[in-house]
Amino acid sequence: MSPAQNSPIRILGIDPGLRITGFGVIEKSGNKLAYVASGCIKTAAKASLPVRLGTIHAGLCELIAQYRPDQAVVEIVFVNVNPQSTLLLGQARGAAITALVAGGLEVAEYTALQVKQAVVGNGHADKIQVQHMVRRLLSLPGDPSPDAADALACAIAHAHGGQGMGALATKGMRVRNGRLV
Repeated sequence: MSPAQNSPIRILGIDPGLRITGFGVIEKSGNKLAYVASGCIKTAAKASLPVRLGTIHAGLCELIAQYRPDQAVVEIVFVNVNPQSTLLLGQARGAAITALVAGGLEVAEYTALQVKQAVVGNGHADKIQVQHMVRRLLSLPGDPSPDAADALACAIAHAHGGQGMGALATKGMRVRNGRLV
């Protein structure tokens, strides 16, 4: 194994949202995961859409400069109830992806189903189960906030299966009735 393969990989996970965008940074060394940081980028509810998108973009640019991740992963979000909400969420996700790409990062994407399956073992796990598993996997003293936990879960899922053997193969697949087909 070359020294480059033994060096730690820093992964930035993002749970996009227009009101709250969760982030989580972990480091993978071999088979071990270590917590680096997590939190939320919050936007002002009364601010205009462009200002809110700018806040998300600027916040992620700051995080990239501060933590210098090697890889990034963003949750693919599906909202079908309200088309307007889906559009707004998609724009928040776009602002996040743009910041990551502008920061020189390749961006991996996983559905919530894939993330929950990789972290909890159940693609339909609830937020509390995700928080508890993230806490256990990263040996945290307490449960992270739901948005930070989702972002950390994205990073963990990528660390476990997003690279090489055991990858979460999704190319050419679609989600139908909550399942990959």
